[in-house]
Amino acid sequence: MKIDALLSERLRKIQPSSTLAIAAKAKKLLAEGKDVISLAAGEPDFDTPEPIKKAAIEAINKGFTKYTPSSGIFELKKVIAEKFKKENTIEYDPSQIVVSCGAKHSIFNALFALVNPNDEVLIPSPYWVSYPQMVYLCSGIPKFIKTSPTNNFKITPELLKKNCSSHSKVLILNSPSNPTGCVYTKNELEEIAEICVNKKIYCISDEIYEKIIFDKQKHYSIASLGKDIYCLTITVNGLSKSYSMTGWRIGYLGAPSPIAQAIANLQDHMTSNPTSIAQKAALTALTMPDNFTKQMCQEFEKRRDYILKRIKDMKNIACVVPSGAFYIFCNIEKTGLDSLTFCNRLLDEYLVAAIPGVGFGNDNYIRLSFATSIEQIEKAMDRLKNYLEKF
Repeated sequence: MKIDALLSERLRKIQPSSTLAIAAKAKKLLAEGKDVISLAAGEPDFDTPEPIKKAAIEAINKGFTKYTPSSGIFELKKVIAEKFKKENTIEYDPSQIVVSCGAKHSIFNALFALVNPNDEVLIPSPYWVSYPQMVYLCSGIPKFIKTSPTNNFKITPELLKKNCSSHSKVLILNSPSNPTGCVYTKNELEEIAEICVNKKIYCISDEIYEKIIFDKQKHYSIASLGKDIYCLTITVNGLSKSYSMTGWRIGYLGAPSPIAQAIANLQDHMTSNPTSIAQKAALTALTMPDNFTKQMCQEFEKRRDYILKRIKDMKNIACVVPSGAFYIFCNIEKTGLDSLTFCNRLLDEYLVAAIPGVGFGNDNYIRLSFATSIEQIEKAMDRLKNYLEKF
């Protein structure tokens, strides 16, 4: 009997992550001694700040290594609620906060709490690779809203209305976006909020890149735009990107009380608590000055500007200027290759790792990460230019 036949129907629909597959191949080549430059990373290349590491060590030394409440320690939930109020102008009581094993975990929890079989989940495309897979796991139906580079890959009110149906239950909104780097303005979010309220569609707002934003733009949380949309929004965030804590696995969400309680109950039976030590580290991260995040963001902006300048002078590639996150989504349609073939050849022949756009919903694009040093980026751009000259 084939293994597939033994699996549940929902698991048979799940595709492996294209981002992890390329990253694994790049690591294998590195292990073989090849001079691979990775522009595939979905994590900052900066080390976790020392005060955060010291807080974790102190937690271990004090024996803070036991179970905590499944939804997180009260002190951390209180600080997260204060963070939401101060930085996002959203009022959440600590009881409305659920701390989880990463923002990815929070998004899955929110979908699992809201989605019934055959409910539609609206997903702007291009999208982060895990969104549709999570929807399948929750027995929902991903409904993709195709966006255009002419609008910086953002959904418009017209597009959203056109794609809504009586089965639409949830909209996943990601600003700043992975992979496109688009950032929604306050006015754009207000228009989206109005439609969600009128059609009673929940919004899962993935704001994990909120602090990595460029050109003096400002991040807005859709839940802050009125009582009605607040009652329909689950705001997701975490520490991975802003504090370079990807491996610590701390994410969190704020939600209306019934939804937060349902997610806390789910976590009771699924994972129990996020790591106790990482929670103490998160407490320090959220209460320390934000100098680290600001400096990191400034460095990312310099790298972005350098890559944009280089790409402008290359043949057979084009891109939209990202306003946030640390990715550039590049159109490689003129090469005549699909994104997977393009990326595999780039890695095999020029030792540069990039992520195929097919996993993000657009096979004419690739994603380049600038979460690596400017020296590595310079070498990678030289190699990419030589590769593109072939076409």
